[in-house]
This record gives sequence, C-alpha cells and structure tokens, in this order.
Amino acid sequence: MLFVNTLTNTAIYFFTISLELTALFLGISTLVALLLMNIPQQKIKRWMAGKGILGNIMGAFIGAITPFCACSTIPLTLGFLEAGINFGTVMSFVIASPLLNPIILTMLIALMGWRTCIAYFAIVFIGAVVFGIAIEKAGGEKQVKKVRIKGGVPEEDEQIPKQFLKRLKIAFMKAWGDFRSVLIYLLVGVGIGALIYGYVPQDFVIRVAGPDNPLAIPVAAAIGVPLYIRAETAIPIGMALLQKGMGIGAVVALIIGGAGMAIPEMSMLAGIFKKKLVAAVVIVIFLTATIGGYIFELTM
Repeated sequence: MLFVNTLTNTAIYFFTISLELTALFLGISTLVALLLMNIPQQKIKRWMAGKGILGNIMGAFIGAITPFCACSTIPLTLGFLEAGINFGTVMSFVIASPLLNPIILTMLIALMGWRTCIAYFAIVFIGAVVFGIAIEKAGGEKQVKKVRIKGGVPEEDEQIPKQFLKRLKIAFMKAWGDFRSVLIYLLVGVGIGALIYGYVPQDFVIRVAGPDNPLAIPVAAAIGVPLYIRAETAIPIGMALLQKGMGIGAVVALIIGGAGMAIPEMSMLAGIFKKKLVAAVVIVIFLTATIGGYIFELTM
C-alpha cells in the first residue's frame, strides 16, 4: 500500500508540474515573441553600442529579455562582434543569455515564488555585468578566433503582418517550435524531480546538501557545471530537492551551474573562442553559482 501511494503521489506530481510548465512556457513564449516583433534587431544592436558599464548592463539586459537557445545566441554573438559591439558588452550578453530569460524567470516564480525569482535575477544580472567587465579587462578579446559569419545580425528585419491575429499565430508557432525543442529536457527534469519527490529520503538530502553543510553550495555548483543541463531541466529538479530539505543556496548553485552552459552552446563557443576564453566562461558560471548560492543562503 505504501508503494502504491508513493507511486500515485509521484505520478500526480509529474503530470501536475508538466501541465503547469507547458502552459507557462507556451503562454510566456507567445507574449515574448509578440513583443520582439516590435523590436527590430537593428535596434537591439544600437542599444548594445554603448561603452563602459552601460554597455555591459545593456548586454545583460538583452540576454535577459530574449529567449534565445544556443543556435541563436552564438550567431548573434558573432554578429555583435563583427558589428563592432564592445567585447565586454558581448560577454555580458553571453553569460546572461542562458541564465536569464522570461521562461526561466516565469518558471522560478511559479515553482519557487517571487522573492526567489527577484533574488536570482539580481545575482545573475550583476554577475553577468561584473564578469563581462572583468573578462574584457583581462584581455579576453585576444582569445576570439578569426572567424566570420554569413549574415550575423540582419540589416533588414522580416516583414511583420499588421493584423494582430496573424501576428499572434506567428508568435504562437514560434513558441510551439521552441517548446518542442525543449520538451524532452523539461520532461526529463520533471521526471527526475518527481522521483526525488516520491522516493528520495528527506533525511538523506538534509544530511548531504542541507543548509547546515557549508560545502553543499560549491559542491552543487561543481556538480551542476559539468552536467550542462538546461534550465527547463534544472529548475524542476531543484524544486523537488528544495522540498526534500536541500538548502536554497545549494539549489540555486545547482540551477546556475547546470543551466549556465548547455552542451550545444559550449561546442559552438569553442568554434569562435579559444580554449582559455571558453575555460574563463566556465569559471565565471561556477563563481556566479557559488557566490549566488551563498548570498541566497544568507539572505533568503
């Protein structure tokens, strides 16, 4: 009977979270696609043309509002570099893009609450700005390979229909395409989270990764970085671990570390950046995850 009840609770958890995240993903993605139809990419390029810290702030901001996957982030990165955008600004965009976007933030609000979402955004945003400046000051621009891209940021944007219903259809189809590309990651994350929720003993999680273990945060960050899991996978897993007693700092470190560098993005970055710069990006993700985790543990 206990096994049946546990299995039932696990299944209910899986289907409830899956349906909730599906609705959130499609709804928010459609709204973002509609918004981006009114923001030509040439305007984005002009916004990022600022120098100094203002440019880094804008680079992180563009990374935060655009739900780009690796296949879009890397060509845009090359396009920005070829357009003469400040290197530090581009690096702030590269760091923020996989960690901050409307989908991730909406998932955090739905699963972990407003306070967690706002704190997460602030930590990652500041980290993207600071480390973008630091990488530029350290001479990271010399670690960019001599490569060129056909197209980059387009000079002319596609024609957008004037009728709202047609725009809504295009936005929804874009959201549906994005959803199909991440569906397997989302289901894997929810599935693992459901198994943790149903079968992993709470005492074990508290003992290994509870808030009383000072090494839980860097260990979670170190585990997350080589996993290269998408945020859509990491957040449901993190929520299940949080409910089992894992410290909030360790959960955040795992999410940042795991979602900060997906396998496709790492492979594509290695095509345009030399090994030292790719390693620097990985170190930045680890430091952001660890520092962010400790801040969460002390303040939340």
